[in-house]
Amino acid sequence: MSTRTQIPDTLSAGFLSIAVISPDEELRSAAVTALGECQQSQIQEFASYPSNSDDAPRMLGNDFDVVLIDMDSNPEDAVDLLDSICSIHGRATAMAYSADPDPEIMLRCMRAGAREFLKIPFDRGVIAEALVRASSIRLVAAPERKTGGRVLVFLSAKGGSGVTTLACNYAVSLAQESEKKTLLIDLNLPLGDAAINLGVRSAYSTVNALQSSGRLDSSFLATLLVQHNSGLYVLAAPSELATVQVSDDAIDKLLEVACQSFDYVVVDAGSRFELQHTRLFDESSMIYLVTQIGISELRNSNRLISKLRGSGKPKFEIVINRYDSRSREIDEEDITKALTKPAEWKIPNNYAMIRRMQNSATSIMQEDSPISRAIQEMTRSVCGKTDTPKKKKGFSLFG
Repeated sequence: MSTRTQIPDTLSAGFLSIAVISPDEELRSAAVTALGECQQSQIQEFASYPSNSDDAPRMLGNDFDVVLIDMDSNPEDAVDLLDSICSIHGRATAMAYSADPDPEIMLRCMRAGAREFLKIPFDRGVIAEALVRASSIRLVAAPERKTGGRVLVFLSAKGGSGVTTLACNYAVSLAQESEKKTLLIDLNLPLGDAAINLGVRSAYSTVNALQSSGRLDSSFLATLLVQHNSGLYVLAAPSELATVQVSDDAIDKLLEVACQSFDYVVVDAGSRFELQHTRLFDESSMIYLVTQIGISELRNSNRLISKLRGSGKPKFEIVINRYDSRSREIDEEDITKALTKPAEWKIPNNYAMIRRMQNSATSIMQEDSPISRAIQEMTRSVCGKTDTPKKKKGFSLFG
C-alpha cells in the first residue's frame, strides 16, 4: 500500500524520486513532512517492509533515487532490507532513520551500505544536506559508462617533495581546463592530506572502496565521493589512522571502476613505489615523478627512474618542485645528469603562498601566479590545448 505526494521546490538540489518505508504512520508522516520542507521530490510511501525479499529490493533500488527506511518498527527486517538494496548496486542512495538510534544498529546500517543515518526529530538543515549529497551522487553515477578514463599518477622519490600539493592543484586545474569529469584519488595511505589541502570533508575514504572491492561499481563508488567547489570529485584518504592491508587486485578494481565514470583519474600515490605492479604503472598511465633539487632527492629520483625504465611500461615525466632558477648550489647540467634527462616541468618556489594555501584550505589555482600558471600549463598539455590560456574563473571553496 502506498501514496504519492508532490513536494514544492524549496531547495535547488535536483528533482529526486524518494521511497519512505515505515509501518509506523507517525514515523512515516514525520519523514514525509521533513522531506517536503527541503526538496522538490516525488515521494512514495510504503506502510510495510516489502514481503518479497528478492524483487522488492531490486525494484526499490532501481526505481528511486533515495530510499529512506524506518529502523525502529522492526530493526532486523529494516537492516535486511537495507542490505538487500545496497547489494544490488541500483541507483538509490539508501538512508536510515530512527527516533532512538541504537549504536549497534547504526553500525550495522553503515556496514550494509547506508549513506546517511538521520535522527527524529529531523533537523531541516541535516536532511537538506543529505538530499543535496544524494543529488550529487546521482549526477556522478547517472552518465553513460566510459571505458577509457585516463590515469595520471603523482609519485615522489622522497617524502616531503610536495607531491600532494601538486596533485591536488593539478586535479583542480584539470577539472577546470578540460571541463570533463575529473576524480582525485588519495592513495597516500595511511594518512593522506588531499582532503585537508582542498578544504573538503568526507565520511568515507579510499579504504572503504578498497575493503569493499568485491562489490565496487560506479554507483557504489559515487556514494564514497565528495565534490570540491571547483567541480573536482575527491576520494579522500581516511581522516584517522587506518592500518589496512590492501591487495594489488583491490587497487586495480578501484581504478577500473573509476575510469568507467570519469574522463580523468588523478592519483596521489605519495612515495609508494611498492604499487608498481598495479594498474597505476601500466602503459596507459602517465606518471609525474616529483622531485626537488637536493642531493638525496636527486639520488632517489635517479634510482626510481632506472626502475621505471627497467619496467618498460609507464610513461613518465619529471616535475621539479620548488624550483629556484637563481640557486647555484647544483647547476642545470648536474641536475640533468642525475635525472638522466631534462625535466619536463618546473614548478616555481613560493613557500609563503603554499603555506597560505594549506592553512586556509584554498587552491593555488584560485590565484594567478607563476605556480598556478606552471600547473595550468601541465593540465592544458594533457587536454591538448595549445592556445593562450583564458583568464581564470574564480570559485568559492566554502559555498
